[in-house]
Amino acid sequence: MLKNYFKVGFRNLMRHKFFSFVNILGMTIGITACMLIVLFVSHELSYDTFHEKSERIYQVNLHGKIGEQEVYTSTTCAPMAAALRAEFPEVEDATRISYYSNQAFIKFDDQAFVEEKVFYADSNFFEFFSFKLLEGDPANALREPNSIVLTTTLANKYFPEKSALGQLLTVGNENKTFKITGVVEPAPENSHFMYNALISASSSENLQSTMWLNNSLWNYFTLKPNASIDNVKSKFEDLVVKYIGPEIERFMGSTLEQMKDGGGAYGYFVTPLEDIHLSSNAQDGIEPAGNIMYVYFFGAIGIFIILIACINFMNLSTAKSAGRAKEVGLRKTVGSDRSQLIGQFLAESTLFSLISVVLAIGLCYALLPAFNLLSGKALEIESLFNLQFFSVAIALVVVVGIVAGSYPAFYLTSFNTVEVLKGKVRSGAKSKGVRSTLVVFQFAISIFLIIFTLIVVDQLKFMQEKDLGIDKHNVMILQNTNRLGENRQVFKNTLLQQTGIVAASYTNNSFPGVNNTTVFKTSQSEQDHIMGLYYADYDHQDVMKFEMKEGRYFSEDFPSDTTAILLNEAAAAEFGWANAVGEEIIFTFGDGQERLKVIGVYKDFNFESLKDKVRPLSIRLTKNSGNIMIRYEGSPATAIASVEKIWKEQSGNEPFEYTFLDENFDDLFRAEQRMSSVFSVFSGLAIFIACLGLFALAAFTAEQRTKEIGIRKAMGATVTGLTLLLSKEFSRLVFIAFIPAAGLAWYVANNWLDGFAYRIEISPLIFIVSGLLAIGIAWLTVSFQSFMAANVSPTKSLKYE
Repeated sequence: MLKNYFKVGFRNLMRHKFFSFVNILGMTIGITACMLIVLFVSHELSYDTFHEKSERIYQVNLHGKIGEQEVYTSTTCAPMAAALRAEFPEVEDATRISYYSNQAFIKFDDQAFVEEKVFYADSNFFEFFSFKLLEGDPANALREPNSIVLTTTLANKYFPEKSALGQLLTVGNENKTFKITGVVEPAPENSHFMYNALISASSSENLQSTMWLNNSLWNYFTLKPNASIDNVKSKFEDLVVKYIGPEIERFMGSTLEQMKDGGGAYGYFVTPLEDIHLSSNAQDGIEPAGNIMYVYFFGAIGIFIILIACINFMNLSTAKSAGRAKEVGLRKTVGSDRSQLIGQFLAESTLFSLISVVLAIGLCYALLPAFNLLSGKALEIESLFNLQFFSVAIALVVVVGIVAGSYPAFYLTSFNTVEVLKGKVRSGAKSKGVRSTLVVFQFAISIFLIIFTLIVVDQLKFMQEKDLGIDKHNVMILQNTNRLGENRQVFKNTLLQQTGIVAASYTNNSFPGVNNTTVFKTSQSEQDHIMGLYYADYDHQDVMKFEMKEGRYFSEDFPSDTTAILLNEAAAAEFGWANAVGEEIIFTFGDGQERLKVIGVYKDFNFESLKDKVRPLSIRLTKNSGNIMIRYEGSPATAIASVEKIWKEQSGNEPFEYTFLDENFDDLFRAEQRMSSVFSVFSGLAIFIACLGLFALAAFTAEQRTKEIGIRKAMGATVTGLTLLLSKEFSRLVFIAFIPAAGLAWYVANNWLDGFAYRIEISPLIFIVSGLLAIGIAWLTVSFQSFMAANVSPTKSLKYE
């Protein structure tokens, strides 16, 4: 019976080649898009699940509030892991990770390299996490001081022809010697933590610190089987009272209770390891986090596109109901019951979906590299051939087949046998309203995607073009200029003598962001305030181009500027000063305090993501620091060549590494840029699939009205008039679809934009353009077919039957 179903289905497919082609093309494109989205979504949801104990691993996060400033950060203190092991019976083990440096200088023989993603890690790192150590002992690879573990990538880079194990490397500005004690596989793509090298935590003084208020590393713990995470959470308050309270009193001069009474807060919360990538609300993650909202968006797009493809099949099947109705009548007459007929139609739709899925798998294989480029992922071809992907493919065959064939199956088999055979069932009499509803649904989805995509593009354009309060263009950044040693000032002076180099400034900060957040108070109040702080030299304003609101910038004419400080407008407002120049603030460090005089207030500039409001920020004076920012004029290539030449003259064999300030800022909204690209592509696909169905439906409608067209032409109707007559019904449906689509798009886009502190206001023009675009596309699709039908000679039209 099943074989017969598919045989008849194949005959029908071949008999109606045009409509079969439209159905298969639409379904293939829709299923391809859906499969790619499934790969993307499943990859996003799989982060950190490869760890053996991933369901029991948690990251410790910090929540603090002082004054009007509130922080949620994933960085906590060095003594946390030991305290968790010693004082929490529910905790099985704990470990720590800390940055070694943004850029680590590594030397071997006469070669020098600059490597990113170099971290300190505790000795139990490889027992705690499930990263694969290929060479070395997992229990001891990071136990001894001055031990380093390399990824296979670095090991092959440094030692292509021999084992890296036991070799010696010179690392860092201090030129310390480290022994390679292990070789590890690179972290999987779906890890929230990527590394190139790991250094033993016992090599770091910072990780030996007993300070609880020094939050600069990441702490994790494993919960014992069957232990309650709620018990752990409830004990964090005791930890704060025991360790944080005394340090607050020691360094801030007030008790923990006084801080809380003043509206402050200090406490810990946890994030499950598997939630860090998509669902953590803590900042300062090791890697840029994903966004669960985008996963929902892409998942919804995949479902929408599949629905549009299924609707095409439904529409064309019900439109051709007259011809199939006679078939149903004859089958019922010779003894077929309704369940068999339903099976026949479902088998036909499943055949269409099977062919489409097979073609879609081939398309996925061909398009995966382009999709990786579009989405910023590194999904591998092998992911197309695993059990999970084939399970999705089989599910799509069944689900799409049933969804696409369900209405035709149940609708066509409901006809009365006698009336069908007497010819009393008019083509589409009952199904026209259903087809109209489905067309409205198709284009409502398409219009929603058009509107939302245009709003995303508009917001991205706004973020790229927004005046940040600084000039981010034509600024090159070199990090770790400490490698120059005594030549740092000579290097800067030589740079300034070059044609095209406008200004240069040393700073300890890496923009965007601020490396240090510190507690200050005024000389008139005991209220603590959180403020960002970085150091820069006398020429920093010339490079950054921010404007002073009052007072002045640092000057060599004022030796007292070593104890001066500059505030931004947000900091002045935080302290409650209308005129901040001349005021004093107290900077607490260790057991000491320093009084700093405010000599100027500069206008707020965006030094972080536009998702966040500008927060209080201050600048102190330094003459030499780790990074140098260089403003240039003219060609970037010329500037790079000029700077590199001087670098090599001053640094010898040290590697030359640079970035550009504008590119660093653009990286802050790279996820939004990718989302915009993906939305644009899939919106185009959704519209194309909808138009395919509309085109075929218009062709069938024109075919049904062939005699009417002939009569109207014989009576004097023009081609233009007939084209408008045949097209207006579909244009009306698209107009109806616009109303719910616009409302839903406004609601979703407004919620998305609320995630940005600096956002556009949604322009009515976007809705007008989207509506006209959708109607224009639909009209062109239908009118072409209508024009072809209206252009046929009346003689041929009237001889049609």
